[in-house]
Amino acid sequence: MTTITRTVTVAAGRFAPGHLGELTAIVPFELVDAVLKETRTVQRRLRDLPSRVGVYLLLAMCLFPEVGYRLVWDKLTAGLAGMPIVCPSTKALRDLRRRLGSAPVRALFEVLAGPLAQPTTSGVRFGPFRTVSFDGCSSIKVPDSERNRDRLGRCPNGGYPQVELMTLVETGTRSVIAAVFGPTRRGEISYATALLEHLGPEMLVLWDRGFDGNDFFAAVHATGAQILGRIKHRRRLPVLHQLADSSYLSVIGGVRVRIIEARVSIHCSDGSTFDGSYRLATTLVDADRYPAERLVFLYHERWEHESAYYALKLPLDREHLETGT
Repeated sequence: MTTITRTVTVAAGRFAPGHLGELTAIVPFELVDAVLKETRTVQRRLRDLPSRVGVYLLLAMCLFPEVGYRLVWDKLTAGLAGMPIVCPSTKALRDLRRRLGSAPVRALFEVLAGPLAQPTTSGVRFGPFRTVSFDGCSSIKVPDSERNRDRLGRCPNGGYPQVELMTLVETGTRSVIAAVFGPTRRGEISYATALLEHLGPEMLVLWDRGFDGNDFFAAVHATGAQILGRIKHRRRLPVLHQLADSSYLSVIGGVRVRIIEARVSIHCSDGSTFDGSYRLATTLVDADRYPAERLVFLYHERWEHESAYYALKLPLDREHLETGT
């Protein structure tokens, strides 16, 4: 049997609940205080629930979405046994959240979001390019309040209003580089266009069907990023030149591209099989340097984006996330 002991540093007095276990190393006190100052949301007088504590409360609420304010507070303060900690009411915690608003959380995300991989990290690059992907998620539901209905509209099939979330993700690490969200009626292309400023010549963008419109394709190409995306089966493109590997050169939105057609077979452990076909468009037009087979395999990394969304939705292992454990 091995006994492991360690010391955890927390703030003093009213600021003590402003601590979130190991995640405090990623979101340190100094960063939260700087964000609060920048967004002018520091408390005007020292309250029992300072603004810094409110930020960590909001982060804890994201980790434990299935419980209410009071139970989240209990988890946030679980590692502070023996210290004099305030016992706020549900209303007090709700008022704290409303007092903070969204500005400091948005600013905190903008500081922390971005690619995580270092230049030497394996599995995050294709040649000189960092692989990233666009994808949307429209299954996020919000409370059925009048304010949410006014902004988001009603769900077409009834039920709670839904939010469209569009993110740009580093596929090798599933790190969120940038995100935007709003009503589902705007459509994925509108949201993805708002994230184009985060692309650059060092990136190779992967995407699924639905992003291959002429204007969007040209806009992504204008950022200097390379493209490898799936296109609709019904789309008819001109064959400008047939290449030796059966791919061919064409044009989308005034951009010279290479079209790769592939058959995909999936063999499951229970013996079942699934067959399908892909049509990929890429700005990597050199067939000798970028063989079609390698690009087909590379495209499957786009599904890491789905895994990133799944990780956001999957219930976390609460036992190991409790503060002080």
